[in-house]
Amino acid sequence: MEGKRLFSKKEVANQTSTIDMERIPQHIAIIMDGNGRWAEKRHLPRVAGHKQGMQTVKTVTIAASKLGVKVLTLYAFSTENWKRPTTEVSYLMQLPIRFFSTFVPDLIKNNVRVMVMGDITRLPEQTQTAVKDAIRDTADCDGMVLNFALNYGSRDEITRAVKSIASDVSAGKINPDDIDDDLISGHMMTSELGDLADPDLLIRTSGEERISNFLLWQLAYSELEFVPEHWPDFDAESLKEAIIKFQGRHRRFGGLTNK
Repeated sequence: MEGKRLFSKKEVANQTSTIDMERIPQHIAIIMDGNGRWAEKRHLPRVAGHKQGMQTVKTVTIAASKLGVKVLTLYAFSTENWKRPTTEVSYLMQLPIRFFSTFVPDLIKNNVRVMVMGDITRLPEQTQTAVKDAIRDTADCDGMVLNFALNYGSRDEITRAVKSIASDVSAGKINPDDIDDDLISGHMMTSELGDLADPDLLIRTSGEERISNFLLWQLAYSELEFVPEHWPDFDAESLKEAIIKFQGRHRRFGGLTNK
C-alpha cells in the first residue's frame, strides 16, 4: 500500500541497533519536496512551509553527520524553480542568508563543510555572498560535506560538461577516444567529491516518485527511496528508517554479487 511504513518512527527510534553502522550510505541525496503542500494543508502561506523546511535541513544535517554519512546533497533550488511566483522565489532567495547566518556555528561545531553546486551567478548578490561566506567559514572542516544544489539542473550540468569536453577536443587537449565515464564524471559539478560523487541513496519526500532533473548522471546505480512525509515532517527518525530500508537491499551494480 502507498505510504505504508516498514517500521513506525517509534519502532525505528527503539531499534537503532538495527542500523548497521558499518554500512551507512556514504553519500545521501535528498529531493526536499512538499514544503508548499505542508503549509497549504495547515491553511498557511506556502512560504511558511519553506521556513519550516529550513529547520528540517538543520535537523537532518546534524543527524546525518552523527550517523557517519560523508556527503549529504540537498536539492535546494532547481533551474526550473524560477517559474514559481515572484514572491515565493524572492523568499527562497532569502533562505540561504537566514540559514547560514544562524547555522554556520553549528556546522563548524559538528565539523561539517559546506559545498554548493549549480550556477550561483544568477542568484541575488546578498545570497551569493551568504553562500560564499559559508563555504569559506567551513573550509577547514573535514567531516561530512553538506552539498547544496542551488540553481541546479542536471540537464544544464550535462550540457555544460559536454561543451567543456568538446572545447578540450577542439583545442587538442584530449582525443575523442579518451572520453570515458571517468572523464565525463570529472566534468560534472560533483567532481570535487571524487569517489563520493555518486549517491548511494536518493530520498524524495512528499510521495512523488520522479527524479525531477536531479543528478541524472550520478544516480545511475543509486538506491531510490520515496517517502510519504512532506519535507517539513521529515526528521532524524525518518532518515534512520530510510537507511534501514537501504541496508535491506541487495546492490548488484548490474552483476550477480555485491560490489
